[in-house]
Amino acid sequence: MTKEEILRDPRFKGIELFDHRIWLSSPTMHGDEQRWVDDAIATNWVSTVGRNIDEIEKQISEYVGCRYAVGLSAGTAALHLATKLAGEKLYGQARPNEGTLAGKKVFCSDVTFDASINPVAYEDGEAIFIDTERDTWNMDPVALEKAFEMYPDVHLIVLAHLYGTPGKMEEIKKIADAHRALIVEDAAESLGAKYRLGGKWVETGTLGDYNCISFNGNKIITGSAGGMFLTDSKEDADKVRKWSTQSREAAPWYQHEEIGYNYRISNIVAGVIRGQIPYLDEHIAAKKRIYERYRKGLADLPVSMNPYDPEKSEPNFWLSCMLIDEKAMAPHVRGEQDELYAHCSGKSSPGEILDTIAAFGAEGRPVWKPMHMQPIYRTHKYVTTEGNGRGRSNAYIKGTGVDVGADLFRRGLCLPSDNKMTAEEQDRVIEIIHRCFR
Repeated sequence: MTKEEILRDPRFKGIELFDHRIWLSSPTMHGDEQRWVDDAIATNWVSTVGRNIDEIEKQISEYVGCRYAVGLSAGTAALHLATKLAGEKLYGQARPNEGTLAGKKVFCSDVTFDASINPVAYEDGEAIFIDTERDTWNMDPVALEKAFEMYPDVHLIVLAHLYGTPGKMEEIKKIADAHRALIVEDAAESLGAKYRLGGKWVETGTLGDYNCISFNGNKIITGSAGGMFLTDSKEDADKVRKWSTQSREAAPWYQHEEIGYNYRISNIVAGVIRGQIPYLDEHIAAKKRIYERYRKGLADLPVSMNPYDPEKSEPNFWLSCMLIDEKAMAPHVRGEQDELYAHCSGKSSPGEILDTIAAFGAEGRPVWKPMHMQPIYRTHKYVTTEGNGRGRSNAYIKGTGVDVGADLFRRGLCLPSDNKMTAEEQDRVIEIIHRCFR
């Protein structure tokens, strides 16, 4: 439906348009950011060294509970260097013209943003996607164990915590240890989330062998850009710091013995992050209130919220998401860049809801499209709890065709989760969603 058709639909009579855009998740500034940006400019430290960088590395490592943090230009840069480092630890130093994972397979989260996965390709490796479980919407330990049965020579796992909710790390770490595999932890969406490991609460960003966070513009705190590599190993921190500054050697001229990258964070970007860090817990609390309002406000609809296990985890509630019950799904199909849906009384679909809230001025988006469904990765292997997830269809034998990630993508959507959204504005979003089911 077009915006005009939606606004003329009698189901939505009496609902006012928002007088400003309600964002999915936008930066929330407090004023302190300007102080540290101005300090960088006033002192002329505007490059990739300076007090802001030193300070945020110190503050984040203390908050998360690791010994070292290396500020980088983006979470993607952190993920690339973490993946490269894991490959070098496993398989040795690569030639300058090839990656450290050349010819190697890597088990990867399937439902995530492609920044989690692309570094495997940067390093010439082959991603094998592991299906998602329904309890947290993260990598399924059962499918991971099945993958090791199928590909016992794999020794690296790249795992993301979806929408700020920690995955089943206790089970996954046990499986990784049993198969002598390393873990690259993508905590880009989950800074400030906690997980109960061995009876002790620990922060995400400390649960892998190599750990990464992001300060992208829509994250729980932001620098407009930026990311970090987190570790307890001084050797690893030093290596990442070296690689991120073009791998310059200690010589008075530019000398290079390894391939390097221009990945170090700017002291100006670090100034924004420095001003944001004191408000991290405040942002998490605001996100949790949004999640709880949705959970209560939508409780009478045939939907559920993105789940978590309160006994094992405390998410940062970065994005509140909704899954429509199968029985309440209206007809809805997607192409590569467009979709088609029809309304049925008592039912709705992600496309209808997203188009409708957008017509009133609020932003949402579909759940991440699984990596195994992405055109660029459609030839890559995909493992479910049943084993090989490819080629499961059969004209003569009815199989279960387990594909949790595809199901979440088909029925799920991310709701407006901006922590500047008022309770009244969120109530209006909730009312619009209710009327979509009329």
